[in-house]
Amino acid sequence: MLEIGINIVNQIQKRKKMSKFFLYLRTNAFRKTLIGGLIFIIALFVVVYFGLKSYTKHGDSQEVPLLKGLNIKEAITILDNANLEYEIDSVYQMDAKPGLVIDQDPDPKAHVKSARTIYLTIITQSAPEISFPEIIDKTFIEASAILKNHSLKIADTTYINDIAKDVVLDIKFAGQTIQPGRMVPKGSQISLVLGNGRGDSEVGIPNLVGLPLNEAKFALAGVGLALGSVTMSGNSTDTLGSVVLSQNPDTSVRIISIGSAIHVTMGKNTPAPIAEPIPQIQ
Repeated sequence: MLEIGINIVNQIQKRKKMSKFFLYLRTNAFRKTLIGGLIFIIALFVVVYFGLKSYTKHGDSQEVPLLKGLNIKEAITILDNANLEYEIDSVYQMDAKPGLVIDQDPDPKAHVKSARTIYLTIITQSAPEISFPEIIDKTFIEASAILKNHSLKIADTTYINDIAKDVVLDIKFAGQTIQPGRMVPKGSQISLVLGNGRGDSEVGIPNLVGLPLNEAKFALAGVGLALGSVTMSGNSTDTLGSVVLSQNPDTSVRIISIGSAIHVTMGKNTPAPIAEPIPQIQ
């Protein structure tokens, strides 16, 4: 019975509290508090809405201009007029015009907001330096491929007597011999010294035809060759007034060892007869 009485008392107290709460809802104080809360919530929503709209620049959109192919000065002028920011990166390309815009991000015709940063890539005006590769004792084909891979160009080639035909014997840059590992600008012109395959003991055969005997001897001695047998042509027996009519070996052989003999045939250099004019019939 005691427990039942306690429960009844508790229920009566709860009902009194609820009735007080509903009575409070009907008071002017509650209404003022409620209206103030609603006003605060509405004001907070308006502030957040317009603040975000201003921060994100809602409705502020413009088209990105085409900048590729322009000089960087022209591109900057266009971006400044469009109220757009920019950042510039540079790369090196051989045979490309320095200061040229080759890439942009965002792409042309994309829609961005004002003050957006446009990223530009341009051709640098100064070539970066690279370490010169090792190409000594490489064939001309191998050396050409290595130089091309290092963005270097072959200016010219010079051949010297050496048994290693078309093999790189020396390298010159700006007229001076260059060693592997030296730093040179990309795109530099390199001159190669190659072997001609002859070696120091071989020389070219001079053309003796038409020379008197003494001049033929002088020409042979100048390249380290000797005069071999001298044969007279026809009825001629005196070399005086005679010239070389033929030689063996002749110039078609091109190369011969130093000290080798060249055999000649001498004879009178008879000039070709001059044709007499044919009289005209009157």
